[in-house]
Amino acid sequence: MTDKYRTVNPEVLYSDTALTLVEGGDITLFKQLSSRNPRKRIRLCAHGKPEDRLHEMLIVHERGAYVRPHRHFGKTESTHIIEGRVDVILFDDDGRIKQTIKMGDFASGLPFYYRMETPLFHTLIIRSDVLVFHETTNGPFDRKETAFAPWAPEDSDTDGINAYTAELEASLAAAPENKGSEKHG
Repeated sequence: MTDKYRTVNPEVLYSDTALTLVEGGDITLFKQLSSRNPRKRIRLCAHGKPEDRLHEMLIVHERGAYVRPHRHFGKTESTHIIEGRVDVILFDDDGRIKQTIKMGDFASGLPFYYRMETPLFHTLIIRSDVLVFHETTNGPFDRKETAFAPWAPEDSDTDGINAYTAELEASLAAAPENKGSEKHG
């Protein structure tokens, strides 16, 4: 199965075929690869290269994967949950929670799709053992079009991530309506 995909790095695979087909066995493989990855994630890029105008990805995140709050300038992002549950947290520019969207796959009865046109700071908190989702955005990929929240720790700051995540979870538990009164960072 791994010969179907080109490995760019431990977190990124590409399909080099004109017709990308994904089946259950592929998702099982992605979950296995994600579990071996220090950041607990992997993505299959169905588009051919970073310069493409349309980017479609199948992404797997395990529980505990840290998604640093970020926003994308000049991009529209849509997400469709295939398996699992996640809280999508939207923040204002100062790190206060604006909204929490509880999402799950279609069978969960929760919202399973969103499309975001406005560059809002957002993060994901994985609520199931594994989350599998399809994400679409416009390319080409340029890191300069992604702004990471200055009030959230960098991916390499394990102690900061643990403290930030604990603070975020406590705020969510204390104020499930997230009326914007809590600041994070």
